Amino acid sequence: MTTITIYTTSYCPYCVRAKQLLDNKQVAYQEIDVSDRSLRSKMTELTGGTTVPQIVINGQATGGCDELYALERAGELDKLLS
Repeated sequence: MTTITIYTTSYCPYCVRAKQLLDNKQVAYQEIDVSDRSLRSKMTELTGGTTVPQIVINGQATGGCDELYALERAGELDKLLS
């Protein structure tokens, strides 16, 4: 089973775009709002990224919105999600 975690903030348009792609793929994900600084530091520790969104698929940090769409364009996203 695929596990997806997406670290977001409510005011981030890139977070909305990333979630839209995942929603269109009809995959479940856990969303963690990192507006709280203590949660953001945990996100950075886990992913190495400091901006949102940060997306983790099956324990692998895949980057942000641009990287997610690049995986989709390359035909690699479906492989990660299956």
